Amino acid sequence: MRIFELLNLDGPATATLLAERLGENTGTVSWHLRHLAEHGFIEEETGRGTKRERWWRRIPVRNELNTAEFRNDPDSRGAVSLYTHELVQQYFNRVTSYISEDWEGDWRNAGTIADWTNLRLTPHQLMQLNAELAEVISRHTPAADAEPAPGALPVVVQLQAFPRKTRGTG
Repeated sequence: MRIFELLNLDGPATATLLAERLGENTGTVSWHLRHLAEHGFIEEETGRGTKRERWWRRIPVRNELNTAEFRNDPDSRGAVSLYTHELVQQYFNRVTSYISEDWEGDWRNAGTIADWTNLRLTPHQLMQLNAELAEVISRHTPAADAEPAPGALPVVVQLQAFPRKTRGTG
């Protein structure tokens, strides 16, 4: 998951570059790259590198996991639970990295970490809210071949919108 995240966030890389960033053995990273490719998550970037230096990139498709599909499958439940735990840990690590970094000028006040806890929605309303938020993000997502605006940096938008069980106050 960390390899896939780096390819997703930073673009194509070799096993050697990824191993350095992750503090892992190049052979181990190469093994994981081959498995990610076998399962259609990444592909070799042809026309770049040499036979010894293979560049890998994320396949530009949207990956979405509907965990509800696995809730009643005891064989999948453990794997899905581990996957979602690791995914949320990656999200947490991104936020803590952002908080700990020193940002200059306009970037210092451009980001936000917020939560809204006073919403009361039905399942349909929550699904509608999530769809509307995805539409907003989509409007701000440039085409793959678009040149970024001068001074633009990569931006991560993380959204978690989910129901919370009501708990007693006393």
